[in-house]
Amino acid sequence: MKNTKFSVYIPLLLAIAVVTGILIGNRLTRNSGANQPSFSMSGFNKMDAVIELIKNSYVDSVSTDSLIEKAIPLLLKNLDPHTSYIPPKEMVGVEEEMRGNFGGIGVQFSIQNDTVMVVDVISGGPSSKLGILPGDRIVTVNDTLLAGAGLKNEKVLSKLRGEKGTKVNVGIKRKGFKDLFEFNITRGEIPIYSVDVSYMIDETTGYIKVSRFGEKTYQEFMEGMKKLTQLGMKTVIVDMRGNPGGYLNAVIKMVNEFLVKGELIVYTQGHSQPRKTFNADSNGTFRDKGVVVLIDDFSASASEIFAGAIQDNDRGWVIGRRSFGKGLVQEQIPFKDGSALRLTVARYYTPSGRSIQKPYDKGNDEYYKDIMDRAIHGEFQQADSIQFSDSLKYTTLAGRTVYGGGGIMPDFFIPADTLGFSDFYSKITQKGLVYQFALDFADSNRKILSKLTNSGDFETYFKNKDMLSQFVTFAAQKGIKASNGDLKTSAKIIDTQVKAYIARNILGDEGFFPIIKNIDNVLLEAIEKSKTPIQEKSSVTVTK
Repeated sequence: MKNTKFSVYIPLLLAIAVVTGILIGNRLTRNSGANQPSFSMSGFNKMDAVIELIKNSYVDSVSTDSLIEKAIPLLLKNLDPHTSYIPPKEMVGVEEEMRGNFGGIGVQFSIQNDTVMVVDVISGGPSSKLGILPGDRIVTVNDTLLAGAGLKNEKVLSKLRGEKGTKVNVGIKRKGFKDLFEFNITRGEIPIYSVDVSYMIDETTGYIKVSRFGEKTYQEFMEGMKKLTQLGMKTVIVDMRGNPGGYLNAVIKMVNEFLVKGELIVYTQGHSQPRKTFNADSNGTFRDKGVVVLIDDFSASASEIFAGAIQDNDRGWVIGRRSFGKGLVQEQIPFKDGSALRLTVARYYTPSGRSIQKPYDKGNDEYYKDIMDRAIHGEFQQADSIQFSDSLKYTTLAGRTVYGGGGIMPDFFIPADTLGFSDFYSKITQKGLVYQFALDFADSNRKILSKLTNSGDFETYFKNKDMLSQFVTFAAQKGIKASNGDLKTSAKIIDTQVKAYIARNILGDEGFFPIIKNIDNVLLEAIEKSKTPIQEKSSVTVTK
């Protein structure tokens, strides 16, 4: 680890040595009386001067562009952890993710037994239109064999993705047919969804999972909420767990739908940026709906804005564990070569005035190690392991106490669930055996399973089948045997996961989430708390 850290600074040390050598050499030459061209520092800062000196006077031919590319990240490391440089080759992926689409053939795949298997085909996409089916094996792409030991997702993606309108030839092996099927596919625009699922948990409670905030997140969110409202939703559980954030505008629009005109959503302020205040601009479409927000240690940035606005306006409950603590706003400044600088320009503050940005004065390594430290200190299990000072105390509109200084603390703390963990469960998780079994089972029984249209159908189908025993046999064949004690401890969690992943392989997230709910303690608690309007409780105690 020490060697790795040291290697990061080698380019910087070399640059310093080069400049020092130039200056010493120039001084020695001047002292020897030789005539040297003068170098005017007028209009130059030190960085410009160093680059010019290397370009004009260095002993060897070097690429100053390459030096700059290496120097910029080192320079930015001295700022906050979220200011970053994005090289041109990485910008395509970043833009695709935030834009919400990419060029491709429209399939979800999994590498199973050194073979690329189509798990799902995106409805209306290029592959769907040509008749490619779940369960098909992609064997060749443009005459390149895609099979064999060591095959990685990156290689498959590099072959299947490409600009919209370009063509790719794919060779498909299908069960029951001896010869390969050849498909000449024109790549299309494939959506990257940020709302994973929306469904009704019971007659009045809806659930919607938001995984990030991109250009189309607000549109997707509104479509999901409209569907749930038509199904009779009175309260919605908005799941922000694991959501790393994204566009500020997207989250402001979403919060706006839950507030009364004039209520504060968030404000931003920085050293060079005056305060910008964002208030609800109308009575929200869902002002009459109850709302519960789920967060965890990896809910960051825009997801924390959402949770903070709901909490500070006493609009609904926040449930889960303390969020990540990213309260910094970045602007992306593009350069002509296709690269960009993502520069932190302000902090954001929740309606009560909280900055929830956690400290970063000890450097980036310590900053990102904070989550691990939380686990070591017991925060995942006990709320009272978190210490708050009175200087970080704020109040909501109704006078409830909330705290700033490092993430959003939920109104109801739910510890990380370790019930059901056993030695057997740990080993099958490490090897991904539940996922493998579910994929094999779905593939072998696809003809029957494809007739099931919702998660309820799957739960009915599983009632007469001992899926746990089948999985235990499968695991034993893979070299992992279960003791009676292991099964007594882990039976429920394994059985539920097996069924949920089988359903996902047929119906996608619409099949997965309603089943996995049965072992999701945070969600189960949220369902209970959703029945209690926030107005009925005058304050929430957050243990100091």
